[in-house]
Amino acid sequence: MSRGIAEDAGDSLLASLFDADALAAMDLFDRLQLGAVLRVCAGATSLSEAGRQLFQASRQARSVVNDADRLRKYLLRFGLSWDRVAAAR
Repeated sequence: MSRGIAEDAGDSLLASLFDADALAAMDLFDRLQLGAVLRVCAGATSLSEAGRQLFQASRQARSVVNDADRLRKYLLRFGLSWDRVAAAR
């Protein structure tokens, strides 16, 4: 099975943001999900734009929409900031 360019980009970003030990300590579920989030972040020009793309469905049901804050908190779970992710692109 061949891997797509977008999938490789997520793996590349993960490798640039985390050392091998940190990646090995991460569950496969988290690595896959974080890789997908990082691919979206890599293609976005701002935290807000990435948040809108990532939360496009659930934002419709929320009374207060703050996609950037939701994404910021998600990245913080892994010790990441938007600036650090943007610099790794």
